Amino acid sequence: MITASVQQLVNSLWVGIGCQKGISDQLIDIAIERTFQTYQLAYTDLAGIASIDIKASELGVREFCRIHNLPLKTFTAEVLAGVSVPNPGKIITETVGTPSVAEAAAILAASHNTSAVSLLVPKQIFRLPGEVGAVTIAVAGCRV
Repeated sequence: MITASVQQLVNSLWVGIGCQKGISDQLIDIAIERTFQTYQLAYTDLAGIASIDIKASELGVREFCRIHNLPLKTFTAEVLAGVSVPNPGKIITETVGTPSVAEAAAILAASHNTSAVSLLVPKQIFRLPGEVGAVTIAVAGCRV
């Protein structure tokens, strides 16, 4: 039983999401699918989605979590701002008060279960022709 618990912690991947208003759950789905393929991550290891608290009511994010039965963890800008990330952004700081949403949220969500967390995928920005807005994702967790 202890081995199963340790294995569960090791394979938990959290996707941090930053997005423009009005994005679709399909854009999130495509962004995560492409990122997991590119970085050779197992979709079955996806533990949940994390973001800034002001995105908790974003329809695309909520719908994606509902469809895939995933939890959504949110953090305040102040908490996110306390996380050291490799790709801080000046514009995002001016917009929401933190230099990182996707990377910081992924790291914070993954570190809830273990202290051995690393950013496995730095922020990736996705847009689709004909779709409203853009989504930025990052992935944090542990690798065996």
